[in-house]
Amino acid sequence: MTRRLLGLLAALVALTVVVVASIAVGTRFIEPSVVINALLGETRGEEAIIVHSLRIPRTVLGIVAGVALGVAGALIQALTRNPLADSGILGVNAGATFAVAIGVSVFGIGSITGYLWFAFVGALLVTVAVYVIGSAGRRSADPITLTLAGVAIAAVLSGVTTAMTLINPRAFDELRNWEVGSVAGRDLGITATIAPFVVVGVIIAVVVARSLNSIALGDDLAVALGTRVGLVRVAVVIAVTLLAGSATAAAGPILFLGLVIPHIARWIVGPEQRWILAYTIVLSPLLLLLSDLIGRVIIRPGEMPVGIVMAFVGAPVLIFLVRRRKASSL
Repeated sequence: MTRRLLGLLAALVALTVVVVASIAVGTRFIEPSVVINALLGETRGEEAIIVHSLRIPRTVLGIVAGVALGVAGALIQALTRNPLADSGILGVNAGATFAVAIGVSVFGIGSITGYLWFAFVGALLVTVAVYVIGSAGRRSADPITLTLAGVAIAAVLSGVTTAMTLINPRAFDELRNWEVGSVAGRDLGITATIAPFVVVGVIIAVVVARSLNSIALGDDLAVALGTRVGLVRVAVVIAVTLLAGSATAAAGPILFLGLVIPHIARWIVGPEQRWILAYTIVLSPLLLLLSDLIGRVIIRPGEMPVGIVMAFVGAPVLIFLVRRRKASSL
């Protein structure tokens, strides 16, 4: 318990440092003391404008989207007992992206308040479809079938989304920057729109965490221990929809975050889902903001979107997990 608490405290300290760096580092470096003074309202001028209008909204969205994607990945891995599952691999992000593309290209929607609901519907439909396919003909969802179904559905939806944007110049212009995954250029209003949904999703995750420990032992044993497996599955589907749908609507499809962070948390604290969620809530925004920082400086004065940086980080981890005889025990 002491080691876990100290580790969580260290992660919180690291997150604080990265948050300050996220506000200070960019095309123009701002001294940390100036950042703090700007946050306290003691600095005026161009640097204060950069901090308040650009850096803070970007950092806050990184925190909220990071928490949402990380917790969604942890929930999917726990429910499916599949260590290679996350909202991207299981097609949830692709479903949200496809629905947003429909909203933009067919209905002409160009604001997050409009296409947020499309993202939710797309995420929900794909989550349900993947789980139905993965559990068809079996008493419980098969991890391998779930993964294959998710990859197949994601491939189909990604192809259709690309075709829709290519034949619709307006949709292409609207979505080309959003599709790579980025937290830049979003104001605080966007984060305020998705924050309530992320909070509800995290609350649901915390409530079902103990039950997920039982489900990890198998459905039959979980039922014997008094867990209402069906209700827990419905709750997880709702939580994943809220979390992945809202984060994808705001920041675009950012892959691998929900895969990498739950594994890191599990290596630190073991299979206890409540501790995994606690570490995931802290480590996910830490990794997302750190990747965003790398993207800002690696091709300065230009920027590399955080979705691309996360792909470089997450792909080697996925290859490592696949090559292991037994990935992190669930």
